[in-house]
Amino acid sequence: MAHTYATDVLVVGAGPVGLTAAAELRRRGASCRIVDRLPARLPFAKAVGIQPRTFEVWDRMGLARTALEAAVPMRGQFLYVNGAEQPRIDLSVPPEVPYGFAALPQYETERILDEHLSRFGTAVERGTELVSFGQDADGVTCRLRAASGAEEEVRTRFLVGCDGAHSIVRKGLGLSFEGGAFAEEYMLADVRVDWDLPPGYALRAMHLDGAGAVDDVLVCIPLPGRGRYRMSMMVPPELSTAGQAEAVSDGITHGLQNGRGPGQADVQAVLDRLSPQPTTAFDMRWTSVFRISHRIVDRYGDGRVFVAGDAAHIHPPTGAQGMNTGIQDAWNLAWKLALACAGAAHPGLLAGYDAERRPVGEEVVGRTVRHAVEGMENDPDDPATSMMREAQLLVGYRGSPSVDGAGEGGGPQPGDRAPDCAGLTGPITGYPMRLYDVLRERDHVLLLYGAGSAPGSGPALDELVRTARESSGGRMEVCLVHAADQGADADADADAVVEADGTTLPVYTDSRGEFARLYAVEEPTAFVIRPDGYLGARLSPPAPRQLAAHLANVFAANPPPN
Repeated sequence: MAHTYATDVLVVGAGPVGLTAAAELRRRGASCRIVDRLPARLPFAKAVGIQPRTFEVWDRMGLARTALEAAVPMRGQFLYVNGAEQPRIDLSVPPEVPYGFAALPQYETERILDEHLSRFGTAVERGTELVSFGQDADGVTCRLRAASGAEEEVRTRFLVGCDGAHSIVRKGLGLSFEGGAFAEEYMLADVRVDWDLPPGYALRAMHLDGAGAVDDVLVCIPLPGRGRYRMSMMVPPELSTAGQAEAVSDGITHGLQNGRGPGQADVQAVLDRLSPQPTTAFDMRWTSVFRISHRIVDRYGDGRVFVAGDAAHIHPPTGAQGMNTGIQDAWNLAWKLALACAGAAHPGLLAGYDAERRPVGEEVVGRTVRHAVEGMENDPDDPATSMMREAQLLVGYRGSPSVDGAGEGGGPQPGDRAPDCAGLTGPITGYPMRLYDVLRERDHVLLLYGAGSAPGSGPALDELVRTARESSGGRMEVCLVHAADQGADADADADAVVEADGTTLPVYTDSRGEFARLYAVEEPTAFVIRPDGYLGARLSPPAPRQLAAHLANVFAANPPPN
C-alpha cells in the first residue's frame, strides 16, 4: 500500500536531546517535526554541567560561540568534610583540547538549540503530545493530540523518542528499562549567596556521622550571574515526596517531583550547617524536590523507532553526564537517519546506533552509580584518565560495524574521537587555524595527509577523490594537509592549488607539526572523519580500494546524488 509521508522524522520531546536531533536532521536536509507536550520551556536549571566534548559537538554544528558566551567556566570544586577543607579538585584537559568545562542552565541550553533549529525553518510544536504509534516495513503511523484535544494522524519514515524518563516511545516499543532507585531525596534551588568563594568553582560540603556515612550534604554549581548557584541538598522529612512513588503510573521515580518545594528558609538552614563561611541566601528563582533512579533500556531502537537521552538511560547526576550523553546520542543518530531518509545509507548503518551508543550508556550508568555510592574521589583510574572520561573525551566506537578495524601504527584509530590540533595554515589566511575550524559544519570528510605532494600522487589522488565522491553520492568532502617541510619545499602557488578529479581541493599546511604529532603520521595517510567527529577509517598508504570497501559499510550501493 502506498503512503504519503508528512515528514521524514518525527522527534518527540524538545529538551536538549530532541532539539539536537531535530537541528542536525534539518541541517542535513531531512524534513522533521518536533513536538513537546509542554506549552513552553521550563525555567529550571536542571542539567547544568557542559562537558568539553559537548562543546566540540556544538562547534561542529556551528553554535559553540553562542553557547560559550552564555556559559560560565567550571574551574574545579572545593570539598569540605565535617567543616575541614579537603584537597581542591581542579578541572583541566590537555592543551590540544579546544574547550574546557562549563556551566549553563538547561533553560539556556534549550533556548540556544531552539534558536539554532529555527535557522532551518523548523519550530517546536508545543502543547502537542504523542498518543500512540504503530510501525510497518515502510514507516511509522503516529497519533498526535494538541492542547485543544484535536487529534492528528501523521505518517513518518522514522520516529525518535527524546521524551524523558517516562517516555511514551519507549513504552510503545515495549523496551525493558531495568534498574532501581535511590532511597534518598534531594531538594534543588536556584539561588544567590553573598559569600566570597572564588567564582567558577563548585562546592561540595558533607557531614559524616560516627560510622562514616554521609548524613548531610550541600552541592553548589555556579550559574551565570554574580553569586548565583544551583544548589542540591538532602530533603528534610516534612518535604519528603516518598509517598508519591505509588502514584507514578510506571513506577519510575526520577527527576523533579510534584508537591511543595523547599522555601528559602529550608535552603538557609542547610547553608547555616554546611557552608564553609557564613552566608545568606537570597533572590531564589525556583526550588523543587527530586529523586534519582538508574535504568537503561535493553536496546536503543526497534525497526524505524529509536530512543535517546533519558528515554534510554537515567542515572545519578554525578559528574554531569546525563544531558551530555543524551546530546551525543542524538548527534550519533541524526546523521545516520539523514542518510537513511535520503536513500543513501547502508542497510546496516542504523543498527550501528545501538551498537555504538548503548555500551556508552551502560558505562555511564554504571560509573555514575558507583560514584554516587563511593564518591568520585575513589575512582580507580588515575586522575588524568578520570578527568578525560568525565569530559567524555574517551568515548569511542572501536569494533563498530560502521568503522574499519585498527589502522597502522599509533595515534587515533578507527572508532576513536578525531582530536583537534592547531597550526594549520592556508595560502590566504594570515593566522593559523585549528583542525576543527576546517571541519566545522561539514559532514563526511576525507582528510589526506601528505597525499597531494607525494611522488606520483597525481593519478592516485584523482582516483581517491573520485572514489570518495562516487561511493558517497557526492556527500564526502576532501581536504589535504601537507607536512611543514612539504609546504616549504614546494612553490607557494603550486602548494596553494591542488586539483584532483577535475576540482580544486582545499590545502592546509601543518606548520607546527601538531597534526603529525597528534595523529602519529609520517607517511601519506587518509583519514575518514565521520559527521560526528569520529574516525571511520585510517588508511596508510591511501588506497582507493580500501577506501571504497570502508564506504560500502556506510553508504548504500550507488547512493543517489546529494
